[in-house]
Amino acid sequence: MKQRGGTIGLVSLGCPKALVDSERIVSALRAEGYDFSPDYAGADLVIVNTCGFLNSARAESLEAIGEALAENGRVIVTGCLGRDAGAIQAAHPGVLAISGPHQYEAVIEAVHEALPPAHDPLSDLVPPQGLRLTPRHYAYLKISEGCSNRCSFCIIPNLRGDLVSRPAGDVLREADALARAGVRELLVISQDTSAYGQDIRYAESQWRERAVRARFFDLAEALGELGVWVRLHYVYPYPHVDEVIALMAHGKVLPYLDIPFQHASPRILKAMRRPANQEKVLDRLWHWRRQCPDLAIRSTFIAGFPGETEDDFKMLLDWLAEAQLDRVGCFKYEPVAGARANALENPVPDEIRQERFERLMQVQQKISAARLQRKIGVTTDVLIDEIGDGLAVGRSKWDAPEIDGAVLLPGLDELQAGDLISVKITGADEYDLIGEPA
Repeated sequence: MKQRGGTIGLVSLGCPKALVDSERIVSALRAEGYDFSPDYAGADLVIVNTCGFLNSARAESLEAIGEALAENGRVIVTGCLGRDAGAIQAAHPGVLAISGPHQYEAVIEAVHEALPPAHDPLSDLVPPQGLRLTPRHYAYLKISEGCSNRCSFCIIPNLRGDLVSRPAGDVLREADALARAGVRELLVISQDTSAYGQDIRYAESQWRERAVRARFFDLAEALGELGVWVRLHYVYPYPHVDEVIALMAHGKVLPYLDIPFQHASPRILKAMRRPANQEKVLDRLWHWRRQCPDLAIRSTFIAGFPGETEDDFKMLLDWLAEAQLDRVGCFKYEPVAGARANALENPVPDEIRQERFERLMQVQQKISAARLQRKIGVTTDVLIDEIGDGLAVGRSKWDAPEIDGAVLLPGLDELQAGDLISVKITGADEYDLIGEPA
């Protein structure tokens, strides 16, 4: 097919939600006949989809814009950092256009102005699932934009606005198109997945000749009918999450929850403006595991939040020992421009933040290793991600791509990415499992 819209380079930074934004931009432009280049030299212009959450992410985004300008010269900027257009223009006055997160139309308009397409209806054809930046066998499924929480360390509502949920029918049609195109795993994402539908009062929409409510449980149940893995990310432990555990216990969705707990000290959680009853959370974890023994829980925590004392931090370590989470990530607290937490008293010195980060990861490493040891002898399905050098690398239902561990399968060169095979677990280390065909 003859190219009719010029060639574009894309740099996509930030979280999976930003990656979905990039996928939509790529799909829209490809539908208009634009081609895409893997390098600066082959592109007529470059789109940089930025992240602006942490200061380090802002710096990385500004550096990426500068590199694109130096290597190509024609750059369109979008994404979270685009909300601070003044900072971008001050650092890089030569950019062609700037837009904020999920402003797809503004990006397309900027491309049209800088690189107008010629008209050729034959070039409008793209796959029904759109074009994606992930491997063919898994895809992120974004169910809402923005967030209505007001955590003191976070500026996502400033960057992306309040919660805006997609109609359930729209989400399910996208998911169905992905499944029909060969996707084996859908990773459900948003800023607060368990709040899905609250802003639209759980409105019904049509899907397969029936009405489906825009409600967390109803959406998860309908996704579970598609015959692919469904993995739930960014879930807050609200009481109504209990309903979804039954779907996991019956194999409708994967027994996996990604819950950003952030801390365990009630005093620090209050300063973070997050739910502070961690004893009740422990009770809920116990109840979930009793209902679904296969459940894996991952979370993230912040070490060195302003005002965090040694007692607060020890409380967090004690809570981790009791909670026995399967996977844990930790961030050293970093001030974010515009966040309320910047005004809190008693900031924690850099060296103490680093020391607490290291201690937390050491504690969790032992917990994770012990929990993985329990998998030895278990037979489970594994989705293959990579093959090479006499080793196949896949993931179990307990592992999300890029953030969790892997299942290593020596000597299985005949497999292909996207294969789903039954594996017996024969070994484990702190992060990964080792297996063989069952």
